[in-house]
Amino acid sequence: MFDIGFWEFALIGVITLIIVGPEKMPAIARKAGKYAGKAKRFMAKIQEDIGDELEADKIKEHLNLQDEDSNVLEVLEDTKSTFDDIKKDVNKS
Repeated sequence: MFDIGFWEFALIGVITLIIVGPEKMPAIARKAGKYAGKAKRFMAKIQEDIGDELEADKIKEHLNLQDEDSNVLEVLEDTKSTFDDIKKDVNKS
């Protein structure tokens, strides 16, 4: 997503060190790490939710296909029984 490499992070660290000083740097790094962790967990949760939705859609589609197949089989069975009935009627006559 972001194309940030080692040198970009190093430059940000040096600028931050110059601006806030070495006394506040560990606290700021801790907060930045905390927020980065929250953002990473948030993105992982979103990806998991999207994956679950896609899986649910696949299951629904599969069930719909099975329903259509069972409907076709029912129609075939009805047709066969109707033909059998017609054959019986013809043979009786």
